[in-house]
Amino acid sequence: MEKIPVYFMPGLAASPAIFERIALSPDIFDMHFLEWEIPFENELLSDYAKRISEKIFHKNPVLIGVSFGGILVQEISKFVHPKKVIIISSVRSNAEFPKRMKVAKATKAYKLFPKNLADKIDTLAKFSLGEKINQRLKLYEKFLSVRDNRYLSWAIQNVILWDRSEIDENVIHIHGSADEVFPMKYIKNCIVVKDGTHIMILNKFRWLNENLPKIILEEKA
Repeated sequence: MEKIPVYFMPGLAASPAIFERIALSPDIFDMHFLEWEIPFENELLSDYAKRISEKIFHKNPVLIGVSFGGILVQEISKFVHPKKVIIISSVRSNAEFPKRMKVAKATKAYKLFPKNLADKIDTLAKFSLGEKINQRLKLYEKFLSVRDNRYLSWAIQNVILWDRSEIDENVIHIHGSADEVFPMKYIKNCIVVKDGTHIMILNKFRWLNENLPKIILEEKA
């Protein structure tokens, strides 16, 4: 049987190391890990997605993205005709953003992030991983590997300004009931992981390892 290619995209500023606990059967799945690249000046998210899509070398891959990576794989899907798109701890449209992100868009507050954000690991970690990770900053420091200020300001702006207003029902959404970055009360029609936080790719990996294969292999009704 030909293996199913699965491409993983990490969350904002994160490295593929966030997937180190994800183990899919090598007899069935061929795992590949995409990485963030420094954006060109004023690069549109759609153009960036096209550029990252050129790193995908299989037809009809499965795309899996976490947080901002979940937003990006939805944009990448326009260029690669995926077998499935699965997002984890993310959103399927800007209607699912919490109020603070909608306010940031309306007031352009995203422009007020410090220019030296790369040096402020605590601020970056809160935005990327959630408010509750302060006590374990050292653990997560290794996962936030992209410290280029051009990337960080671009990424934060492109999260806030994501223009998708309608949900693509073909996108499979896995979300934690305790996600503090994208609270469950704003999320519609997802697979709920009980007590999963925004970093459940790290601490709910057993659930994911058990269920991702079934979700990938499940045929549409």
